[in-house]
Amino acid sequence: MKGYQLTFYTLQSYTHEHRPVHQWLMELAKAMEIRGATVFTAQEGIGVHHRLHSARFFELAEQPVEITMVVSEQECDAILQRVRAESGLRIFYSRAPIDFGTIGTEE
Repeated sequence: MKGYQLTFYTLQSYTHEHRPVHQWLMELAKAMEIRGATVFTAQEGIGVHHRLHSARFFELAEQPVEITMVVSEQECDAILQRVRAESGLRIFYSRAPIDFGTIGTEE
């Protein structure tokens, strides 16, 4: 199947509607019945303002977080439209065309 790998990049400390942005995005993906989404945390990353963000021993607020979704073209358009409609939410994303599918049988 043709679609996109849609990835959002944020920090552990960023919130939207009183929740971490990555949690808000995962709840949105579930509500929109997105077939696959995963949250990754990173040790370090460079943000949009060319600033180094990293997880420190005592402070995880600056820890980079990546939310990756595998979506169809229609799902991609719908979720981006929904995120754009959110007041006060500013988030960097990337979108790359992919082929995806499932191999094997369901157990």
